[in-house]
Amino acid sequence: MKLKGVATLGEAQFSNAGELQIFTAMKGAAPIGEQVDISSSSDTDDRKPEIKGLKNSNIIDQPLDEYSSAGSMIRKARMYQEYMQLVPLPTQRGSVIPFTSWVGLAASIKELYGQPLHYLTNVQMKQWDQKRYGADDEDIPLDTIIHPSKAEASIWLTEEVNRRTTSPYYIAKLWLADPMYHAHVDAIFPKLQSSPK
Repeated sequence: MKLKGVATLGEAQFSNAGELQIFTAMKGAAPIGEQVDISSSSDTDDRKPEIKGLKNSNIIDQPLDEYSSAGSMIRKARMYQEYMQLVPLPTQRGSVIPFTSWVGLAASIKELYGQPLHYLTNVQMKQWDQKRYGADDEDIPLDTIIHPSKAEASIWLTEEVNRRTTSPYYIAKLWLADPMYHAHVDAIFPKLQSSPK
């Protein structure tokens, strides 16, 4: 069964043309001169993506180096995600870390455990802090609202989800849209355990 508005290419599924373009730029699954149209017509239930030429598309106006930059970004995102999956989550926690903001707690966690947090976790911490702007309790330190152990556990749960389940294509899509993405990528490189041979 095909979902409305979802294009498939092999086993990969794409919910919008941007994701598909990033994927095809990397994989070469469709010729560069063609794109897959994921819009569907209402008169048929057998919805298959159509291949169309680029003469009516805005992608023709993009320079060829954008394709290589998308491919390069996907390679960076894939290497980043593979690395983050290698970094083990701490198994022994229990420190009570005082904090006034989510970003501050995340910084303390990075320092205490000597390991990076995922790009998406760092972005999430910033968003959680932004949610407090204008709230009645905005000036109250967070550790008096949320117990520090619960807050730390929330960050590690978010971190585990991001490390284990995030697609490198999704990360690449975000990075391509944000030229300052590196501000949320931690430059902490813990020593990794070598795998036994």
